[in-house]
Amino acid sequence: MPGTTTIVDKAKTRVARRRKSYSPENRRSTLLTVILWICALYFVVPLFWLLIASTKNNADLFTSFGLWFGKGFSLFQNLGDVFTASGGLYLHWALNTVVYAGVSAVGASLLATMSGYAFAKYDFPGGKALFSVTLGAIMIPLTALAIPTYLLFSSAGLTNTPWAVILPSLVSPFGVFLMRVYAADAVPDSLIEAARVDGAGEFRIFWQVSLRLLGPGIVTVFLFALVATWNNYFLPLIMLNTQELYPLTVGLAQQQSASAAGGGSQALFSTVITGSLVSVIPLIVAFLYLQRYWQTGLATGGVKG
Repeated sequence: MPGTTTIVDKAKTRVARRRKSYSPENRRSTLLTVILWICALYFVVPLFWLLIASTKNNADLFTSFGLWFGKGFSLFQNLGDVFTASGGLYLHWALNTVVYAGVSAVGASLLATMSGYAFAKYDFPGGKALFSVTLGAIMIPLTALAIPTYLLFSSAGLTNTPWAVILPSLVSPFGVFLMRVYAADAVPDSLIEAARVDGAGEFRIFWQVSLRLLGPGIVTVFLFALVATWNNYFLPLIMLNTQELYPLTVGLAQQQSASAAGGGSQALFSTVITGSLVSVIPLIVAFLYLQRYWQTGLATGGVKG
């Protein structure tokens, strides 16, 4: 019928116009795009400068444009200087950093996961008060706790030992908060009840059932703890006084300070910059390797939804 056909055509036209008006291209915000580009540049430019500066010698560092290459390409020479300066202490500092950050990240992830799971899935006396204290601890800057922590470890005789860096790094209030929020939705209460009906104990439920569902959250906390300990400078600075125990952050800073105090501040500029670039690479590798667990967790959640 002609009238019905006309009405149908008009309806299709309206639907097509609505789809066009709500298309991603029409919803794109120019202001938001500009802000995102500015944020990206804010994070990428320092890394780009570090990469470019690592290819320069001391003279090119001060005579060439900072965001472009110099007259020569000295990256391999700088790398050789990094691993041979001060008797090859850089490798020792790198090993210390791997141990401090690795042990701290694993321990902090485990403790945060257990605590967050308990806050999310168990109702016990004082639970809300303890979680409120944990939230309050997030607001306290780490520098405010450095001196009390030093006095505590000094009275226990643990200063100038690896434990002085590892033990404080095991505490992650933000990790507890994150895992509490994640565990509340990731682990269904019905699954826990079913496991209890089958006779499983609470520890078995956590280790064999719940832990597998908390994978993406655990990886997130692990990366946060890894980066925080890897980049930590103030705590190792006040806790350690032996070069052989320094992490990369303190070692490179002390190397540059010693050079400046000796009147040859330019001698190790390129070495310290290249050493900083090398110290960033393991973090990039860890992020690229562990991001697949985030993708797996998101895909699993999408299938369940």
